[in-house]
Amino acid sequence: MVLDKLRLDGKVAIVTGGGTGLGRAMALAMAEAGADIVVAGRRPGPIQATAEQVKALGRRGLAIPTDVTDSSQVNNLVARTIQEFGKVDVLINNAGRGGVTAGTALWEITDAEWHQGIDADATGTFYCTRAVVRGMVERKSGTIINVASGSGMRGQPRNFMYGAAKAAVILLTKSLALALANDNIRVHCIVPGYFLEYDPTTDEERQRLHEGGRFIPVGRMGYASEVGPLAVFLASDAASYMTGDVVCIDGGGLVDGIAPIQLVPTVPL
Repeated sequence: MVLDKLRLDGKVAIVTGGGTGLGRAMALAMAEAGADIVVAGRRPGPIQATAEQVKALGRRGLAIPTDVTDSSQVNNLVARTIQEFGKVDVLINNAGRGGVTAGTALWEITDAEWHQGIDADATGTFYCTRAVVRGMVERKSGTIINVASGSGMRGQPRNFMYGAAKAAVILLTKSLALALANDNIRVHCIVPGYFLEYDPTTDEERQRLHEGGRFIPVGRMGYASEVGPLAVFLASDAASYMTGDVVCIDGGGLVDGIAPIQLVPTVPL
């Protein structure tokens, strides 16, 4: 009974930024739980590879190249999804571009760089949500999962746009949850910490990667595969009484403060 509530059979999910890293991990986990997956991203190669992995799991998979900062491309993404699969049950707003101009002095940041940093995370999340939400409201059903960052919950020196954009994603999540609750649409926010794009396969690799996360309370960085089950849970009926929540999955990093703030992993992310 409990495990049945975690199934996503018959659901259709869009995952932006689904070609690599956490987006790919969430897409594949949801496919394993029974969902059909539309993978969106700027690069055709990686999203097509993820879509093929979805198909190998016995689910329908479709790759649609999309820049989420372009509303016309986002609208096309949703229109094609509905044309192919008939609906959108779950939207995972994962696409982003990281710390654009991180380390740059404030007065050296151009208008274009500011918009690039804000649009990749905050504006893209808004565009995708706007494009799917009317259909969800009409069907009185849907789940939206936004992906933010601990950077949106604490200041960082010389990393202005990324933190501001991710903070906007967190507050947008809460506002959407309130606005859509009566329409049976749940809105969640995942806040990942430092994650690897892959799972280590040897003891030597695990040791090296754990050393890179020595400043994290649990003593290591996260593995991409650890985010997928959380996305499945939030999208499933097991989370039916949750909305507007901000769920941190960071090995206790924000609890401990990850001090000093400038310390970052010395291993590839």
